[in-house]
Parts: sequence; C-alpha cells; structure tokens
Amino acid sequence: MNTTDKKQSIAKLNYLKIAPRKVRVIANLLKKRSAVEAEAELLYRPQRAAQPLLKLLRSAITNAVSKDFKKENLFISDIRVDQGPMLKRWMPRAMGRATPIHKKMSHIILVLEEREGEQKNKYKAPTLKSIKSDKHVGHEKEEAKGKDIKKETKGVKELKSQKTSEPKVKAKAIQRRSMTTG
Repeated sequence: MNTTDKKQSIAKLNYLKIAPRKVRVIANLLKKRSAVEAEAELLYRPQRAAQPLLKLLRSAITNAVSKDFKKENLFISDIRVDQGPMLKRWMPRAMGRATPIHKKMSHIILVLEEREGEQKNKYKAPTLKSIKSDKHVGHEKEEAKGKDIKKETKGVKELKSQKTSEPKVKAKAIQRRSMTTG
C-alpha cells in the first residue's frame, strides 16, 4: 500500500474459512472498480466467496461514509488476499496409509479511496439484498409461513363443513379393485 496523502478507508477480514485461491478469483474482479459497481457485481455472484466479500465491502463503505467520503466517488484501490493459518487433518486410506488434508484460511485487506471530482456511475446503487448474517431475514419467512398456515386451516375447515359421501365412494372403488386383482 502506498502511504500518500490520498484519503483511504481500510477494512480487514481475517480467518475466512475459504482457500485464498478461490477468494482471489472473485477479488481480482473487483480491483479498480467503483464501490457501487463492485457491490452490484458481488450481489449476483454464485461463488461462496462472494458473500463474505460483499459483507466486507459494505463494512468498508460504511467506514468511509463515516469519515465523510461520498459513496459515489469511492473505488477499490487495492484488495489483497493472503493465506492465513492452515488446519492439518489426516484422511485414512488403503493399506494403512493416510493422506494429508489442508484446510486453508484467508486474510483479506480491502482499501477504498475517493476519486477526485464527480464521477458519473454506470450503475445505480444496488438495493440492499439481505445476507444470512442480517437479523431480519428469518422474520419475513415466519410471517409468510403464518399466512400459509392460516390459509390451510381455512381450507381444512371448509372441507370438514362439506359433508359428502365422496370418501366412502373412493373406499368402495378401492375395495372393488383389490378384489378383482387378488
């Protein structure tokens, strides 16, 4: 990192339990992009490393905004993915052998800088797409389940109120089939 007089905002993520090689693939896509564009890119990436990087980017953006930077002028000047500690495990193999398993971790450093002058962005700021760590995610699902349960109970009550001989007819038809096949 250069230590010039440019305004910077730094965010770090340590001990991410994804191999650095896999995280670098996504991190290299974000270099020199505006913060808004990078956030939009990460929202729709299917890779597992995209979610922690999105969370880190949002943290860096909020740090920068609290330092009186403009979100529209922020860009990713540097993003580094370094290898963290490695958990070493063993897997038993044939004939009494064992092969090593290396569970690698990553350290990520994200540096945001503010561009001079007003920049015209190609992208709008993405709307907040919730990730698993957000607290309000579960409540939406519970509300939807509650509505579905109410609909089902109404349907069951309506069926009980309609007393028809349809189940008896079906039972007799099943008995006839079993008698003819047996």
